[in-house]
Amino acid sequence: MQNPYIPMPVEVTKIVTEVETNDIKTFRLNFVNKEDEENFKYLPGQFAELSILGKGESPIGIASSPTQPGYIEFTVQRAGTLVTGIVTTALHDLDVGARIGVRGPLGNSWPIEFLEGKNVVVVGGGFAFTTLRSLIHYMLHKDNRPRFGDISVVYGARTPGLLCYKEELAAWEKRKDIKMHVTVDKGDANWKGREGFVPTVCKEVGPSPENAVTVICGPPIMIRFTLPVFFELGFAKENILTSLEMRMKCGVGKCGRCNVGHKYVCKDGPVFSFAELDKLPRDF
Repeated sequence: MQNPYIPMPVEVTKIVTEVETNDIKTFRLNFVNKEDEENFKYLPGQFAELSILGKGESPIGIASSPTQPGYIEFTVQRAGTLVTGIVTTALHDLDVGARIGVRGPLGNSWPIEFLEGKNVVVVGGGFAFTTLRSLIHYMLHKDNRPRFGDISVVYGARTPGLLCYKEELAAWEKRKDIKMHVTVDKGDANWKGREGFVPTVCKEVGPSPENAVTVICGPPIMIRFTLPVFFELGFAKENILTSLEMRMKCGVGKCGRCNVGHKYVCKDGPVFSFAELDKLPRDF
């Protein structure tokens, strides 16, 4: 059994700058040891600890899908302060060929078996689209697509330049087995798409709650105003899922810094339904 405290060595093989502000990058990592790659079994929604010697480690959601073998990907936003951004800044300073550590996979996943046979509405905002990207790739894979009903996506950012995964968004928009609704708060001279806040677009799209589940991940303010829309549409709290990845710390339930009431987010989550969250203190 892999020791959960010991990082596995990986090599950076690709780096993509996702946004015009240059503070969000996607890192493709390849395992140095084939055995580690074979043991790293994960599902969409899980996360891992990325570590740099002498800097520390940081919990990051896995942005790739297990249907994309041979590598794993993480989309990392550089934190804005020297105190909280030591690891993410060090990651952003890396070049292709650098070696770092990965510890995981950790936490639970989006509940794949629960989603099977249902219509899935994916709602994301800005940088928080990372593990949702993993879920979309997983559901759209040719071996998995028949297992799910209709797939709809509402994804938004403040401006066109802050949308992540632009090439993939364009490719998904051309497919007939997924409905894409990409929006920005304010477009620019070149933007030809939709303008509007995510909650407003969700209301306009008006997905049916019949045999449907919505998976929401984004800034707290977006979630705050999106939830009432889905309640109004008739979605039960059991069928509204989100991730508390921002609460992650050590990843193995030992430091005690991720607890919400009696739950440890890194052991019991990060994925919860709002029916579960309703039973917890409002400190998340």
